[in-house]
Amino acid sequence: MDLFDNLGEIDGSIIPVDSILPPELFLVPIKTRPVFPGIITPLIVPGGKFSKAVEEALKGNSFIGLVLLKDEENEKKTEENIYDYGVVAKILKKVNLPDGAVNILINTVRRFKVESFSSVEPLLISKVTYPEEETGASKNTIKAMMRTLLIMTRELAQNNPLFTEEMKLTMLNVNEPGKMADFVCSILNIEKEDYQSVIESVNLKDRIEKVLLYLKKEIDLVSLQREIQENIQDKIDKQQRQFFLREQLKAIQAELGQKEGKYEKKYEKFLERLKSIPADPEVIEEVEREMDKFFYTDQNTADYNVIRNYLDIMESLPWESAPSREIDLDKARKTLDRDHYKLDDVKERILEFLAVKKLKPTEKGSILLLVGPPGVGKTSIAKSIAEAMGRKFFRFSVGGMRDEAEIKGHRRTYIGAMPGKIITALRITKEKDAVILLDEIDKLGLGMQGDPAAALLEVLDPEQNKTFRDHYLDLPFDLSSVFFIATANTLDSISRILLDRMEVINLSGYITDEKLQIFTKHLWKKVLQKNGIEPYGIQIDKKAIVSLIDHYSRESGVRGLEKQSDKLARKLALQIVKGESYPKDLQPKDIEKLLGVPKYTDDRMTKPTVPGTALGLAWTSVGGATLLIEAVFVKGKGGILLTGMIGKSMEESSSIALSYIKNFLGKEDLFTEKTIHLHVPDGATPKDGPSAGITMATTILSLVLGKRIKLGFGMTGELTLTGEVLAIGGLREKIVAAKRVGVHKIIFPADNRPQLDEIPDYVKKGMEFFPVSKFEEVAKILFEEKVLESVRPKSQVPEKIVKGKKTKSIPKKKSKGKKLNK
Repeated sequence: MDLFDNLGEIDGSIIPVDSILPPELFLVPIKTRPVFPGIITPLIVPGGKFSKAVEEALKGNSFIGLVLLKDEENEKKTEENIYDYGVVAKILKKVNLPDGAVNILINTVRRFKVESFSSVEPLLISKVTYPEEETGASKNTIKAMMRTLLIMTRELAQNNPLFTEEMKLTMLNVNEPGKMADFVCSILNIEKEDYQSVIESVNLKDRIEKVLLYLKKEIDLVSLQREIQENIQDKIDKQQRQFFLREQLKAIQAELGQKEGKYEKKYEKFLERLKSIPADPEVIEEVEREMDKFFYTDQNTADYNVIRNYLDIMESLPWESAPSREIDLDKARKTLDRDHYKLDDVKERILEFLAVKKLKPTEKGSILLLVGPPGVGKTSIAKSIAEAMGRKFFRFSVGGMRDEAEIKGHRRTYIGAMPGKIITALRITKEKDAVILLDEIDKLGLGMQGDPAAALLEVLDPEQNKTFRDHYLDLPFDLSSVFFIATANTLDSISRILLDRMEVINLSGYITDEKLQIFTKHLWKKVLQKNGIEPYGIQIDKKAIVSLIDHYSRESGVRGLEKQSDKLARKLALQIVKGESYPKDLQPKDIEKLLGVPKYTDDRMTKPTVPGTALGLAWTSVGGATLLIEAVFVKGKGGILLTGMIGKSMEESSSIALSYIKNFLGKEDLFTEKTIHLHVPDGATPKDGPSAGITMATTILSLVLGKRIKLGFGMTGELTLTGEVLAIGGLREKIVAAKRVGVHKIIFPADNRPQLDEIPDYVKKGMEFFPVSKFEEVAKILFEEKVLESVRPKSQVPEKIVKGKKTKSIPKKKSKGKKLNK
């Protein structure tokens, strides 16, 4: 088959080209690489206007113009996205494809240049010219260049297994220099811009020079490939063929400056990222060393996965400095007020921290310790802090943690080694200034694997954590921008050294009014949504809420209140599902009907109604509590008998109280042949601490006098042998506990006046406070003067006790602006 029969003699000597090739062509854009003149090849034309161009061309002279797209991804107009030079081709055969595209067999004839566009829509038609080929050099020069081209092409064909016998045969049969250059260029693997530059080279000398240059690069690459093969041939044997192929590919890619593997590309980008930060030179050096090991380690070995996991963790960490953040104090205040009722001192401390951060963005991270009973909102406050600061939040519990590797990671020599929780948190948040919550820090354990509390010392010290070293990474990592928050129920079990690194913020329990507001604003809506009964419009009366608080959930926080509310909602949900009638406006009687008998109804153990009883105020890890201490005389040889799970400190306080009362009354015969049995109810609960000193002394004094104390009083204070009343801790919790059970008169140490001033007025509302510095003042408040005089020598009655007058409460301090009761 002679494919050139229909083209006439187009060598320019017999029939002029312009008389055969049309002055206008239907243009068809192609991607990736152009088709050179003198080649017969199939071509798939996509459906649409370009397949229509093929149809129109076949109706005429069967010529189309093939032009290369400049940018294949760009969706701008085709006429603006094509090169000016292309190749005219004659369509020899056409086959229609099912998707609307056409497969055509073409014979490319000659170069053309687009001069102008006759039509853009619906078909792309342009006026073209066919530039004459220029020699640009003497015949001998062209002949020499052609011989050089032929020799180099043969050399490439011999060393390249991709050359087929047909390609070699074609190469030998082509004698024209221009066609030879075009053919050689078409079999090279070069960039599409380089292909196009050859298409645009009308000058024969320039065209051959370009092809020679590209051919030389290809020969060098093949030669390098052969050299690499020879270098690694000595390393392999028959069982290592797969390893050989991978090494060969890596070596080729390294010489080409390429990294084709998924992991290699990722790690190369990571190394560039570290250098651009710039990171610590030690980090960059270690990453380079690990990457070298990774590239040349067999993936079937155990070391391969160990190295890959290490690099993956390194790559996922935020090595960059923390981004600058615009701090909006008004927004922060609104966020905290939205999520939490009251807690003004906590919110104030957080706003102070944000204010400092706004004035000095380079200020390093701070460590806060939120201490309070369960259910007061410690964890939720930490979340609100993160939101107010615009930072990511990560929480993990350290309660019960016994292995210091949980904090600082395992060394990589161990199987299954992992980084510690701190590095893991930053890996997940991907930010260097995240807010990290260390929950239940007071419940850290001590095991055989080390002390996690000691491991936290470096983490929580802003002066040390700039260069924190996790055992797994074994590289310095800056934690100074992290804002650490810890929570605890009590400070007693926290290491003193660890506690020294944190700023303590106390969260006391809630009084009934606070719980009422929290329930109304937050809790009830949450409970309705959680149990799916929100659409039924169930309301709850204020008196019913108070009944729910006082009779079913009398704890410091609101977690128990939420549990009881959930139980209430579940009862209502069951009635709704069964189709039974249910109350839409809950009253106190409905609460008792749904929840059953109230858990807290008997308040007799909060009222010292008989001689030998007194109400003390105590602090516990779950908030404040009231203790009704009882005492009776039993037959014995004197001394005191203690029951009620009393600790060492309370034992000492009871002995001090007995000795002081004996001295206070001055009548030893009252205690002859009698033993005082002192009991603190709720005997199954361990109790300890010195603050029950004045309560025990009051109990013994009431027993000896045979008179009950005045009702409505609760007291706290440490007692000495000389009758001094010393300061105690947890004053606010004790006041809240007293108010919860209806006790509104508080006797407390005068040394605790500053702590009382810090307690908000709404907590102290309706309360009377009696500061005392000596036990004589306590006795005067709780007993009639004539009762004391009847059993004490007149000389021992203190002059400062004036008959008929009540001990004054705290004097009003105008500077504080707080109203204090007398």
